Amino acid sequence: RDYKRPRCLSVMEGILSSKQAERFHKDGYLIIENFLTESECSGLKEACHRIIDDADFSRHPKVTFETTQNKQASEEYFITSGDKVRFFFEEGAFTADGQLNSSKERSLNKIGHALHNLVTEFEKATFSDKVKGIAKSLELKKPAVVQSMYIFKQPKIGGTVVPHRDSSFLYTEPMKLYGIWIALEDASTDNGCLWFVPGSHCQGTSLRLLRKEADGRITTTLEGQPPQNKPEEFVATPVKKGSLVLIHGDVVHKSEQNHSDRSRNIYTFHLFDTATATWSPQNWLQPTEPFSLLYT
Repeated sequence: RDYKRPRCLSVMEGILSSKQAERFHKDGYLIIENFLTESECSGLKEACHRIIDDADFSRHPKVTFETTQNKQASEEYFITSGDKVRFFFEEGAFTADGQLNSSKERSLNKIGHALHNLVTEFEKATFSDKVKGIAKSLELKKPAVVQSMYIFKQPKIGGTVVPHRDSSFLYTEPMKLYGIWIALEDASTDNGCLWFVPGSHCQGTSLRLLRKEADGRITTTLEGQPPQNKPEEFVATPVKKGSLVLIHGDVVHKSEQNHSDRSRNIYTFHLFDTATATWSPQNWLQPTEPFSLLYT
């Protein structure tokens, strides 16, 4: 590498039909069923469990992922995670003396942000011909993968993700950011499926997480206003295991708390077209090496 209103439609070899592409450009998201097989989903889950089993959490800061506050963004552990595999815990995962309240597997919110480069199974899934086919259908000339995450959405405690646009955190000029969100387990309204505001990608973001440097220390700050959509504007998108949700960088989406006894594990990554857009130097994530190209 040179660079290190829901609609359910099936896809062959990752190539979008003209009808699928039209639906995506209209709504800002698209559900593609049966993108991964049962075996492929199990393989990614097993790879994640191996990472957790091999991890020595005593060597990692007890960083929680708080979706309603900006505390985590000031942590060096988070800001420097773009080229690493790092662990982020649910709120309340630790006791007052720093011990886990539950098992390692049940305490994590997510793992990020370089699974696509550092773990073979996730690299294979990210750079597959099917994913390349989707990018080519979107007419991306030189797409690069910028980050990847395994998100757990734990039973009972998997927290709410407030309405947001991915472009608030991963901004390009012009907007050429796309999210690939793959369900490794069934995602339903009771365990935290995605909700979208169809067509909201046409409005653009009014909120930015900006990288700042002061006194030799890098931090981030939120500037602007979050989405103000009414609850009735959101459309639930429950999907079956193996489904892929294609997400425009400017579309407003959210997920509710997992109130069920079932987890909602997903693998997600973001890419942008390096040939037609510029990565913002104010993004929290700045590459230590050039981003890995999906294809050239």
